[in-house]
Amino acid sequence: MASDDAPSRKRGPRPLTPIEDLSPRRAKLEYSRLAEELAEYDRRYYQEDSPAVSDADYDALRQRYEALEKAFPELSSDVSLTKKVGSAPAEKFAKIKHVVPMLSLGNVFAEEEVHEFVARVRRFLGFSDEAPLFFTAEPKIDGLSCSLRYEKGALVYAATRGDGYEGEDITANIRTLEEIPQRLHGESWPDVLEARGEVYMRREDFFALNERQAAANKPLFANPRNSAAGSLRQLDPKVTASRPLRFFAYSWGEVSVMPSDTQYGMVQALASFGLPTNPLTKICVSAEEMLAHFRDIEARRATLGYDIDGVVYKVDDIGLQIRLGFVSRAPRWAVAHKFPAEQAKTIVRGIDINVGRTGALTPIARLEPVTVGGVVVSNATLHNEDEIARKDIRVGDTVVVQRAGDVIPQIVEVVLDKRPEGTKPYEFPHVCPACGSAAVREIDEKTGEADVVRRCTGSLVCPAQAIERLKHFASRNAMDIEGLGDKQIEAFFEEGLIRTASEIFTLAERNRASLTKLENREGYGETSVRNLFVAIDARRSVPINRFLFALGIRHVGETNAKRLARHFADFASLRDTAREAAPGSEARERIESIEGIGGVVAEALYDFFAEKHNEDEIEALLAHVTLEPMPQIESASPVAGKTVVFTGALERLTREEAKAQAERFGAKISGSVSKKTDLVVAGPGAGSKLAKAKELGVEVISEEEWFTRTNQ
Repeated sequence: MASDDAPSRKRGPRPLTPIEDLSPRRAKLEYSRLAEELAEYDRRYYQEDSPAVSDADYDALRQRYEALEKAFPELSSDVSLTKKVGSAPAEKFAKIKHVVPMLSLGNVFAEEEVHEFVARVRRFLGFSDEAPLFFTAEPKIDGLSCSLRYEKGALVYAATRGDGYEGEDITANIRTLEEIPQRLHGESWPDVLEARGEVYMRREDFFALNERQAAANKPLFANPRNSAAGSLRQLDPKVTASRPLRFFAYSWGEVSVMPSDTQYGMVQALASFGLPTNPLTKICVSAEEMLAHFRDIEARRATLGYDIDGVVYKVDDIGLQIRLGFVSRAPRWAVAHKFPAEQAKTIVRGIDINVGRTGALTPIARLEPVTVGGVVVSNATLHNEDEIARKDIRVGDTVVVQRAGDVIPQIVEVVLDKRPEGTKPYEFPHVCPACGSAAVREIDEKTGEADVVRRCTGSLVCPAQAIERLKHFASRNAMDIEGLGDKQIEAFFEEGLIRTASEIFTLAERNRASLTKLENREGYGETSVRNLFVAIDARRSVPINRFLFALGIRHVGETNAKRLARHFADFASLRDTAREAAPGSEARERIESIEGIGGVVAEALYDFFAEKHNEDEIEALLAHVTLEPMPQIESASPVAGKTVVFTGALERLTREEAKAQAERFGAKISGSVSKKTDLVVAGPGAGSKLAKAKELGVEVISEEEWFTRTNQ
């Protein structure tokens, strides 16, 4: 929208060009914009616990993004929220590595999306519409995910999900839950069983707990989910024991011998071992049956006594689950169908602008506080400049607010018949509120289209960006420095103690030489300062992928950081290649050939490492931080760490399935053959890639040999 356009409340979303009508150049432009927008939503949700977009809106963006990637595979960049899992475990608990990752689910909201999920599973497996395919449907419990490990029938430890790969040790607290057996029932259980499920609190127990909190002049919990999470993560197990927590088992991790070959059979087995399971789990044979069960559960939702926020559908056959595999954070064989959001009306008292670490200006509505779904909401995201204009949201308006997915506050619409007289359309600022620099929407010279985000141009002088970059660097999914949270970073920055990431690692030394010690400041003490320095020292050795993600390179989210770390032997190799990755160079081609890493990411890496001030800061960081290799997935596999290329027609697997399987074994997938390729899997009809492999002397095997090598 041009800056002189008058907002119109009848204006709808800007129409999207059909993907089949896009040129490669236009597709790359839109893909890059979507990647940036999704990355910002990712940061807000996972780093700040401040979601900025609804599940439904995000899902629409992600679907468009994935459709572009499918139509233009050369783009192949991956920075969306679908590639993340939870957050890193807190330092106050010991950590437990999950033998089998605890990954999360993708979400759908509309009935047609459930039909598409079923169709997508069939397409992936190569099943016809008539081929039998069974699913389970179960309530999605609104609680805290937990894994229970039993060895020879005895509970040995319990852990939270954490970041999906490493969780918090909550064994002592879990032992206080009466519903969880200390020893499995019967004798048919496997020697090793990791039972997974959800810790939750019934609504009546939640209300009783809040009554006790109020009587003791203690803070109230916002909802049963928060109270369950807070109760389970107490340092004192006696506090947990005093809270009425419950548990539903619905999945598993490591199992020495599987009691069943179906999802439903496994849940029944868990129940036979004495673990509580949800009685509303049902076998369905079609999307229509799944939706009928969804409607039935939704109708009974208020009478269940515990909070649920949707229904989870899973392919029942475990063999098919293994074939389907995962897309980064989420399984292809399961999806969560969320309930519609709850709504309420309130008044917009003001519109604030938040400046993110990339300079993006994000509008936030300040609302007259209103209760929505049992939670008091006082702020809501407005997404961006165009969204405000499209909905014509003005200060003073009465608006409908909903918590999408029962979590994220957003404004649905303006109640026009309650608009006060004299209100004016909101004028989005054209200067940065943090530093006064110009805030612009970049214009693509070839298309003439404006970027959806207005961005501060003062990246080197803007305190908002500097602070946000430091917050990102220290955040849980990046360097994970416990005790160096947002408030501490803001205070240290304002006082000049930490202005760059490298200064974090010199803070202790500078504090020893200072006349005004940290421990003498208000709010600090010897113990808290000592703990902070211990946490900083603990991060002087980190995996390459965490360090790479912490640098805040545009388009390099957690998943892309992992892909780059797996591909390059060490950080120096990645850095040298990125420095030389000018357009058209061999280094650029090498980066773009990495599966999931396309031209947008390659360009971002080249631009980042070409900046001298970035290089100077990296040198300063590497003087204090030692980089470790990233742990490989299934490192015992003979193909772990190898670069693999699939070419030709595969007969037992679809191409997508083959790539997913290889990644599960820790292999690095490439779209082209080079001197760096370790293995080419060639099916009938293999052409130029096979010829290139033979020319370079790269090992070539058949699809059957691939199965033999990976012991499938």
